[in-house]
Amino acid sequence: MPKAFKPNGYLNFRSLKTHGSQKEPNIFFLSIVLIAILATIGGASGWEDIELYAQSHQAWLGTFLDLKHGIPHADTYRRVFALIPPDALQDCFLGWVKQIVEATGAQVIPIDGKMLKGSYDRGARQSALHMVSAWASENRLMLGQVKVESKTNEIKAIPALLKFLDITGCIITIDAMGTQTEIAGQIVDKGADYVLGLKANHPTLANQVRVWFEQAHQNRFEGIEHRYDGRFEAGHHRRETRKVWAVPLSVMGDLSQIARWAGLKPIVMVSRVRRLWNKTTREVMFYLSSLPCDAVLLGRAIRAHWEIENQLHWVLDVTFREDTSRIRKGHGAENFSLLRRMAVGLLNQENSSKRSLRQKTKRAAMSPDYMLDVLMAALIPWQFLGHFFLRLPCFNEMCQAVRNWTVLRALSIALNFVAFP
Repeated sequence: MPKAFKPNGYLNFRSLKTHGSQKEPNIFFLSIVLIAILATIGGASGWEDIELYAQSHQAWLGTFLDLKHGIPHADTYRRVFALIPPDALQDCFLGWVKQIVEATGAQVIPIDGKMLKGSYDRGARQSALHMVSAWASENRLMLGQVKVESKTNEIKAIPALLKFLDITGCIITIDAMGTQTEIAGQIVDKGADYVLGLKANHPTLANQVRVWFEQAHQNRFEGIEHRYDGRFEAGHHRRETRKVWAVPLSVMGDLSQIARWAGLKPIVMVSRVRRLWNKTTREVMFYLSSLPCDAVLLGRAIRAHWEIENQLHWVLDVTFREDTSRIRKGHGAENFSLLRRMAVGLLNQENSSKRSLRQKTKRAAMSPDYMLDVLMAALIPWQFLGHFFLRLPCFNEMCQAVRNWTVLRALSIALNFVAFP
């Protein structure tokens, strides 16, 4: 068992309370929250898994958490997370996210929705939970999420998500569902650029753009101002060819209600041909953008949009089994969805080896030392101090104590806890 340093103080999650509570959270409540975070990093997919993780590491957890009443039962986690307001939990998480993203600067931010298929409740006439998330492509972590309210769609949730995100200087990519003039205007007003998919939800404009590009392509864009970029990639038993044509808006003539799109500069056509071992697929997509007419830049932004599917949604379903989760009472499903996304972001910051996220979760579940490595890698304001001490082999025991204290103190700050004395 790893040695641990017990700080002279305790964690205090200032802003986090259960629904309806006006009191400051007690130490036992805070222990429940922190155990849930650590267990989810270790791949926990339900309340019983969290209890099992805590039982397996009780001695280590007891060095920095108040466990004098023993390990909380699975039902305790279920009740607590059903009552915690999701906005309060997310606010605590976003403090850490802001530090990480500010260190990186402007980047591509894909926004997309995902349904938690197992969160429905027929008895309560409750449909499956639908969340819209923003993904930081450079950092590979979630910037925030908003629940799609019942009987509405992503069009209502995306403006709410954009409202609390700092997107100045970033490129926002959204699929066709979010291609709305109001959303484009909101992005431009916040100092960002957009790349929006154009499909049949704007039938007149989409048809005009398709016909224009078909004719231009037949004539090889002869005499037409445009920018072109072509890419070829091979790997994972597939070959993909991508071609991007970007045309300034001024060249395309009179288009339906085009003046309503704030900051619109080029219109883009992307052709993708994917060759697998048993089939070939072809796809042509069109996009509206406020970026300069640069085919390379536009192609990279469009390519980055798929990262939210590959690096977040796919991982949530395959590694964390989100779609099979039957958590559905109170705020439980929404809060656990945030824990999963928090875990994905934390694990992605640990790059000491080229292990898959699934292997990282298993190792974190088995090794408290590796769990500390994950936290250390994620909490950049403090990692350098910890690594400095760890390079002093003549002070191994002191280093282990300092390392544990540094990580746990940094975790408390990042999650809006009061710092250790």
